[in-house]
Amino acid sequence: MLDLTADVRDLTAALVDTESVSGGERALADDIERALAALPHLEVVRDGDAVVARTALGRGRRVVLAGHIDTVPVAGNVPSRVEDGRLYGCGASDMKSGVAVQLRLAATVAEPVHDVTYVFYDCEEVDAERNGLRRLARTRPALLSGDFAVLMEPTGGVIEGGCQGTMRVEVIARGERAHSARSWMGRNAIHEAGAVLDILRAYEPRRPVVEGLEYHEGLNAVFVSGGVAGNVIPDECVVTVNYRFAPDRDPAAAEVYLRELFAGFDVRVTDSAAPARPGLDDPAAAEFVAAVGQGQARAKLGWTDVARMSELGVPAVNYGPGDPTLAHTRDEWVDLAAVSEAERRMAAWLTGAGR
Repeated sequence: MLDLTADVRDLTAALVDTESVSGGERALADDIERALAALPHLEVVRDGDAVVARTALGRGRRVVLAGHIDTVPVAGNVPSRVEDGRLYGCGASDMKSGVAVQLRLAATVAEPVHDVTYVFYDCEEVDAERNGLRRLARTRPALLSGDFAVLMEPTGGVIEGGCQGTMRVEVIARGERAHSARSWMGRNAIHEAGAVLDILRAYEPRRPVVEGLEYHEGLNAVFVSGGVAGNVIPDECVVTVNYRFAPDRDPAAAEVYLRELFAGFDVRVTDSAAPARPGLDDPAAAEFVAAVGQGQARAKLGWTDVARMSELGVPAVNYGPGDPTLAHTRDEWVDLAAVSEAERRMAAWLTGAGR
């Protein structure tokens, strides 16, 4: 059983040492459920391999602290080890250090100034259809209701507002099939796709400022497929393009932009996820930034589950002790002093000491 009285650094190690690759979170979810159920000030609900724990103090505001308990596949980096103040191991940064902070807060802050909902969910690192927070949002949205949310994603201890949207499209270049010995009788679709790559090479990223935060868009080819046989001029080539767009655009506007950019080619949308605006002008968010971030915040350049909270009408930010650049790497690590500092700041906010 997890010891929630342990130092947050030791708790992080215990979480890392419990393997929880996406789809295999049950053992860790069981441990979390048992540990939280022992706390009399929390109501605990289990949904699949997601665990939700809530205070019910009748406060005027409810905040949601959410973190995923799954990791990418282990790469010989479990169990954890400590070297020079760093804890190495699968999920140390993304995001078992953030989950450890959540668990410590749940155990030690029995009378927060706001009611708190702690959400520990499964399958964030895999297909969106399996995402535990998405499941809760669809089937039990009342469990996620609140006035403000913090996703404990790794941010290097800096508050990151909102998130960018993401869209994948297939840009299809057409040609005419022919024998390669008589190539002039056809039209090579792979050669035609060169124009798509020219557009991508010439692309200048937008850097819009949204609610005071500067985002940096990206447009990149991530796959190219084409060809029929070694002696055939291909009649189709598909360039898969990923567009990361700022929250001043919605998916519909992003699609219009891509269709205009690749005019003359067939464009097929294969995947899309909406962005989330920062929402830092919300009183609860502003209070959090002042107390935890010392008034500083930056834009989140990736996509996170803050977008799901935003769709539920709950303004949300990202904040966690891990370094996002280390996520999913074989030598993933987290600075243990940063984990302690994140716990200290969050506890000060929840107790009102950070005001």
